[in-house]
Amino acid sequence: MIVTNLKRGIITENPILILALGLCPSLAVSTSVKNGLGMGLAVTFVLACSNVIISIFKGWIPGKVRIPCFIVIIATFTSIIHLLIKANMPFLDSQLGIFIPLIAVNCLIFARAEAFASKNNPVVSFVDGVVMGLGFTVSLSLLSGIREFLGANKLWDLLVVPNFKPMTIFILAPGGFFVIAFVMGIANWIRSKKEAK
Repeated sequence: MIVTNLKRGIITENPILILALGLCPSLAVSTSVKNGLGMGLAVTFVLACSNVIISIFKGWIPGKVRIPCFIVIIATFTSIIHLLIKANMPFLDSQLGIFIPLIAVNCLIFARAEAFASKNNPVVSFVDGVVMGLGFTVSLSLLSGIREFLGANKLWDLLVVPNFKPMTIFILAPGGFFVIAFVMGIANWIRSKKEAK
């Protein structure tokens, strides 16, 4: 069961590479592995916690105010993680900037709240939040690693190839689009090959 859920979150229903959710922060913060990992873990925290609360209170939330209630729950956990990062990791806070508070309106979190947490029990919803968050973190870290290597010749602030001249475009927005498109293309090609078998 654990392997199946991990496979679902990281491979078959990967939020970025397969479902194409959460692309705005993916483009904006995936310039270094530290940023990608930090953002991914922050989203995982908000996703898992909000899924549990939404699942617990789904029976008491009237249909007419469902979305505003989801926003309040998600914004609460976003505020918690923002304050924790600001207090304990000021460097990460300065790097991620406005994109930490914008987790509150991330379409990935709303999609999982609406499609999954509002229809399942708290334990299953928590597992879904964790595996989808891990899928987001893995793909964001992968994109960040590619962009940081090609754009700065570094990984985790360490020089990778001594005589390699970095291509700055890869740490700019056009490079982000190119890397996401390339990695999504490879992921879809692999998936189509498996489905053909």
